Amino acid sequence: MLRIGIAQIDVKLGERTANFRTVTEWMARYHTPSEVETVIVLPEIFDVGYVIDEAEKYGDHDAAQAAEFLGGLARRYNVWFAGGSVLATTEEGAVNRALVVDPRGEYVAHYDKAHLVPMMNEEKYLRAGSAPGLFEIGGVKVSCAICYDLRFCEWLRMGALAGAQLCLISAEWPSPRIEHWRTLLRARAIENMMFVAACNRVGTTPSDSFGGLSAVIDPWGKILYEGGEGCEGAFVTIEPRESGEARDFIRAFEMRRPELYRL
Repeated sequence: MLRIGIAQIDVKLGERTANFRTVTEWMARYHTPSEVETVIVLPEIFDVGYVIDEAEKYGDHDAAQAAEFLGGLARRYNVWFAGGSVLATTEEGAVNRALVVDPRGEYVAHYDKAHLVPMMNEEKYLRAGSAPGLFEIGGVKVSCAICYDLRFCEWLRMGALAGAQLCLISAEWPSPRIEHWRTLLRARAIENMMFVAACNRVGTTPSDSFGGLSAVIDPWGKILYEGGEGCEGAFVTIEPRESGEARDFIRAFEMRRPELYRL
């Protein structure tokens, strides 16, 4: 079994200290001890919000501040953090980076958003990642995706074909397109016969509003949890072997005919 915590929170633009405080307060309010391995999923760029055009000012070099902060919480509560992303700066440029931090507080893996949003000119400010985010939590194979990545079925399929039983998704998905969010989450779970756990932010900025509706969905498309439009939290326990059971029954992976697909 694996327990998933969804931290559906608001994010203040450019205010790392305040946003870290929000996460700390969320953990104090919603977390309860459990013998089950637990992973917490945070929204996209939960550290400073969508200020990608000011990465030089607000970026976290190599995500060091976020790794230290999450590491402290991970040790205190004996949990994993995975899926939530930060605005990180590297020698090659700024990236939208999801961190994986284990219960010892160790920063063990990361995933850089691969698909940049053209409507927001993200390619002007960010470097796209090219490696799939694949790792294990307590023996469970997990993949990562960030917001716009959700629209690319091939990308999430790659993780599933590599054995991922669960995909963790963080987002700043806007309210006007929230039905796309809900539909795509279920579609990715069903077509890949895996669990999907997705955390979307809430609140507003001067230019956008964000729709929440974070969710945990099983390999059959059943919604195990769906959030509302405000700040909240939930913990859902899943049985990852159900992903393999769905794949064994549907057999869609073994029946694929890649030689026919011109993508």
